[in-house]
Amino acid sequence: MKDNIKYAIEGILFAAGEPVKAAKLAAVLDVTIDEINDAVKELKEEYDRDRRGFAIIEILEGYQICSRPEYYTYIQEILGEQRNQPLSNAAMEALAIIAYKQPITRGQIEKIRGVNSDGCVNRLYERGLIDEAGRLDAPGKPILYVTTPTFLRCFGLKSPDELPPINFVQMKIDEPPQGEQIELNAAENESEDGSAVSGAEE
Repeated sequence: MKDNIKYAIEGILFAAGEPVKAAKLAAVLDVTIDEINDAVKELKEEYDRDRRGFAIIEILEGYQICSRPEYYTYIQEILGEQRNQPLSNAAMEALAIIAYKQPITRGQIEKIRGVNSDGCVNRLYERGLIDEAGRLDAPGKPILYVTTPTFLRCFGLKSPDELPPINFVQMKIDEPPQGEQIELNAAENESEDGSAVSGAEE
């Protein structure tokens, strides 16, 4: 029965192609969250021991199956994808602002940066690093942006709560939050596995 749960989880995560919350897995499989976590731990150990081509990562109180970074080059060749260029400093700046101030509008991003951010925001949206999260209850009903599970995966984070403390450049929208600052030049940020976020110049 234990193996059935373990491999049922594997099948669900493989088919989902996106994060699945542990609570949802527990409900579907009629087991406790602790049992889900234990089963996933066993799967991860199996993958590591057998040097499998994929791994399970924790993200947003759930799990997702991803290919291992060391096999990315081979996967890229098979899929015929072009190697993406790293995000520009400008795009990384906009992404950092969104990550720490979300939900946030394009106008608020531009007020912080001091320049037009249409290209940056569009590029981040195309890369799946940010998404729309409704509209602000203000004149014009501007779109609110938040980071996505893809952003978390790229930076090796389980949730936005794991973002490092902000301690560099003071951010201002209307009234600056006391003591809240942000590192804007984050072009060298990498995930825990050493792979950088990919994107394109603004």
